Amino acid sequence: MDNGNQRIVPIHINKEDFREIGYRLIDTISDFYDTINEVPVTSNESPSQIQSFLGNDSLPERGTSATELFTKTTDLLLNHSLFNGHPKFFGYITSSPTQIGALSDLLAAVVNPNVGANILSPMATAIEKQTVKWLAEFIGVSPSYGGLLVSGGNMANLTAFLAARTAKAPKNLKTEGLAMGVRNMVFYCSKATHTWIEKAAVLFGHGTNAIRWIPTMANNKMNTTILKETIKEDLKNGHTPFLVIGNAGDVSTGVVDNLTEIAAICKQNNLWFHIDGAYGLPAAVIPKYKNIFDGIQDADSIAIDPHKWLYAPLEAGCTLVKNPQHLIDTYSSHPVYYNFDNSAEEPTLNYYEYGLQNSRGFRALKVWMALQQAGRNGYETMINEDIDLSILLYEEAKKHTELEAVTQNLSITTLRYIPLNYVKQLGEDESFLNKLNENLLNELQQGGEVFLSNAVVGDKYCLRACVVNFRTSTKDIHEVVEIIVQKGRKVFEKIKNLNA
Repeated sequence: MDNGNQRIVPIHINKEDFREIGYRLIDTISDFYDTINEVPVTSNESPSQIQSFLGNDSLPERGTSATELFTKTTDLLLNHSLFNGHPKFFGYITSSPTQIGALSDLLAAVVNPNVGANILSPMATAIEKQTVKWLAEFIGVSPSYGGLLVSGGNMANLTAFLAARTAKAPKNLKTEGLAMGVRNMVFYCSKATHTWIEKAAVLFGHGTNAIRWIPTMANNKMNTTILKETIKEDLKNGHTPFLVIGNAGDVSTGVVDNLTEIAAICKQNNLWFHIDGAYGLPAAVIPKYKNIFDGIQDADSIAIDPHKWLYAPLEAGCTLVKNPQHLIDTYSSHPVYYNFDNSAEEPTLNYYEYGLQNSRGFRALKVWMALQQAGRNGYETMINEDIDLSILLYEEAKKHTELEAVTQNLSITTLRYIPLNYVKQLGEDESFLNKLNENLLNELQQGGEVFLSNAVVGDKYCLRACVVNFRTSTKDIHEVVEIIVQKGRKVFEKIKNLNA
């Protein structure tokens, strides 16, 4: 309906109602943040229970007031979710989100810029460009690296993968494709590499047989001797190597590959050197850990996830490329329906030419704001404290008679529960401990007191704690040790009774 001056629409919220709803929501969120340590990490409700809370109504024919909707939806989310902002959430690598990030997402949504073209997002484009520069400076590479914000680690790595292929393949790849352009393109990564590499192999037409899984050494780092031998063998057999991926903090144990050695091998064989630093690279900001990441300055491309160890709310990943022209060569196109003129005296940056998306949200704002709020020194302190807490967990596990500390790297600790005299009591082999710890992990994840994930280290099924949480304290670490042991004893007794 149109009254002549203003269109009246059902989706509109008037100024007074908007203010009232917003104030009430912010008050609720503030209380939630203040008391998050007092609630369970997860409600542990089944999908059918969750569905019952949500209801099974059909699409509504008539609208509902925004006030009523926010009251209901706030209850749904704050009482029936898993909270990765909880101080005892150590599962996977999802960080505790910053308050400034949440507010920044609101502000970004209000302006709603399409950060695909400069003309559609002049300030947002400039902020994203500065954010990319700051992230490069943060991890210790040249601020001349270019790149863009993406949804997360998968997309950051996939974006770099395609840039690497374009850079190293014959120029007719774009027109002829893999079948006619170049055959047998192969690439190299350690067995500890994240599953994104399998997605790249399948989705981009290479097939998983093109992946060269390089074994790791006892310390879980890529065996660079075998890497050199494998490249040599592939060249001898007529394959076309083009890419090597180094891990800067593998997702299971936090190990950083020998990046300097990998960089030298890439240079010797004219291969693209990519670093998957989605999790671990922020630790390079800490002077005493910087040498672990020696070699990053030689990377042709880097993936880093601000929504992991820079505490940004989801989603926020980033691809950095030493020569940003490789991104343009890969992704740029100029259809007739685009009027994004780049012929002015001052060239503009159109991010649709840098990646897979044309329409793009303003992901950079929450990262840009947090980098300014905390500064380099603030992040150095928080990340260092996360590592110290991980080390504390490892040391406490090592001291405990019913725990085995297995690995500790960056902010990831792996450990196992081992009952006192379990071999003497049951005469069981290693498979029993693996089954016990797998059952224990399931109990812990469902219990709501702490949320851990798992890692398989060697042949050991381990509990895995990743601390990327500025809310976690030493008190939480000590309590987690006791929770694991108490729950472990109960799980052990249950299994023992079943086997009796």
